Amino acid sequence: MTPSKILFYFCLSFIVGIFINSAISAQGGSAYGWEIPQIFLRAFLFFGVLLIFISLTLSMRSHKQTKLFAMAGFCVLFLVIGILRHQISEFYILNNELSKLNNKGEVVLIGTVTGEPDVRDTFQKLKVRTEKPDGIILVTVGRYPEYKYLDKIKITGKLETPQEFEDFNYKNYLLKDGIYSVMGFPKIELIDDEKKYSVGQRIYSGILFFKQKLRESIRKNYSPPQSLILEGTVLGDNGVMSQDLKNKLNITGLRHVIAVSGTHVVILGAILMSFLLALGLWRGQAFYISIIFIWLYIILTGLPASGTRAGIMGSLFLLAQKLGRQSMGSRVIAMAGAVMLFINPLLLFYDVGFQLSFLAVMGIIYLEPFIKDFLKIFIKKKSENLAGIISTTLAAQIFTLPIMVYNFGNVSFISPVTNILVLPIVSWLMIFGFLSSILGVASQFLGWIVSIPCWFLLAYFVKIIDIFSKPWAIKTIENIHWIWLIVFYLILGAIARWLQKNQKLKILK
Repeated sequence: MTPSKILFYFCLSFIVGIFINSAISAQGGSAYGWEIPQIFLRAFLFFGVLLIFISLTLSMRSHKQTKLFAMAGFCVLFLVIGILRHQISEFYILNNELSKLNNKGEVVLIGTVTGEPDVRDTFQKLKVRTEKPDGIILVTVGRYPEYKYLDKIKITGKLETPQEFEDFNYKNYLLKDGIYSVMGFPKIELIDDEKKYSVGQRIYSGILFFKQKLRESIRKNYSPPQSLILEGTVLGDNGVMSQDLKNKLNITGLRHVIAVSGTHVVILGAILMSFLLALGLWRGQAFYISIIFIWLYIILTGLPASGTRAGIMGSLFLLAQKLGRQSMGSRVIAMAGAVMLFINPLLLFYDVGFQLSFLAVMGIIYLEPFIKDFLKIFIKKKSENLAGIISTTLAAQIFTLPIMVYNFGNVSFISPVTNILVLPIVSWLMIFGFLSSILGVASQFLGWIVSIPCWFLLAYFVKIIDIFSKPWAIKTIENIHWIWLIVFYLILGAIARWLQKNQKLKILK
C-alpha cells in the first residue's frame, strides 16, 4: 500500500469521526445537542492501541496481517481524533463569553466591521468583531448610512440568539462562521473611520474598493436583469437580485451560476480546462491558465470564505486533472477536506457550499469519464469539447442532487437541459463580463464597446430562463430523512466502483 493511499484512509477516518459526532450532536437539535460519552471514546482509543499492539506481536509471523492490524488500529485512532476535534469546537461554542449576553437586555459594544457589508434593498448586514468580550456578531442596520470594511463602531442594542425556523436553521448556518449572536437595528455611532491597516487588511481593502468600482461599471453599461445576472456571475453578488429572478433561477436549476458556489467554481474550472485543451494547449499550460482565472474570479468576488473554500477545491481538482490520475485526484480532495475540517469541523454539516464542492469534484472524477465515453457514441469527434461540457455538468449534478434536494427541497426536472444550454457560454460570459467591467472603470466608452458581445450572451441567458421557468419544471419534496442520503450515495458509490472496475477490465483485454 502506497503512502498516499495510507494517508487517504487516515484522512477518511478523521472525516468519518467528525461526521459521527456531528450527526449525534444534530440529533439533540443543534451543533452542541448531544455528545458521545467519554467512556466510549476511551474504549475506542483502547481498541485502536490494542490493534496496533497486535500488529507488533505479529510482525515476526505475517507481514500482511501486520499491515492489516496496524492500518485498522491507526484508522480507529484518527476516527477518535475526528470526534474529539468536533467536541472541542462544541466546547468553545458553549463557553463563548459574547453569546452569554444573548437575550439579557441592552448592551453597549465596541467593534470593527470585519468584512464587506452585505447590502440589500432596504437594509444591510455587518459582520462586526467586538473588543470586550471578544467575538463576532451579525448586525442588521438600515440601508443608510453606508458602512465600510474596518469602520470602528459603537453599538447599543439587544443581543439575540439566531432563530431556528421550521424550514431553515439560521442558528446552525451562522455557527460555521463563528457567529453565535445577532443584533437587529441597534443604535450605531461611528467612532473611528481612520483606517489603521495591516498589510493583509490593506490588500483586502483594496480588493473591496476595486470590486465596488467594477459593480458601478456594470450598472452603467447594463440594465436589469442583465446587470443583476452579471453582478452575480462575475462578482458573486446576489443580495440585490429580485425575488422573481431568484425563483426563475431555482426553477431552471441555474442558481449556482449566479453565486460563488463550490459547484459553480468546480464546473467552471473543468469546462475551462477542457476548452483550453480543445484549443490545442498542453495540459500544463491549460492548468496554469485555469488556476489563474479561478483565483482572479475569487479575488474579484471579495475573497469570501465560501468562495475561498470553493477555489481550493476547484484548484485541487484541476491539479488532479493535470496529474491525469483518477485515484490521486480523490486522495488529494480527501486530504484537503480533512485539513479544512480540522480547521473548522462545523463545515461538514452546516456549510452546504463545502458539501457541494466536495461532491461535485467527486462526481466529475468518478462519473464524468464514463458519461463522456457514452456521449461520444452520439457526438462527432469535432464536438468533443461539447461532450466534455455536457458530461462535466451531468456528473457534478448527479452527485450534488441529493444534497440540494435535502437542503432546499426542490427538484428541477429541466435542470440538465438548461445547464447544457447555458454552461457553454458561462466562460465567455465571464471573460467579456470581466473585460467590460474592468475597461469600464478606466473608460465608460471602452466598457460599452466590450459590453456589446456580453449583452448578447446575457440576452440568451435571460431567454433560456424565461422559456424554461415554468411551474411544471420544479417539484417540491419535503421532510426527506437523512438516511436516504446515505442510501443514495452508497448506491452511487457502488455504481461508480462497478464502472471503474469494468473500465480496468477493458484496458487489460
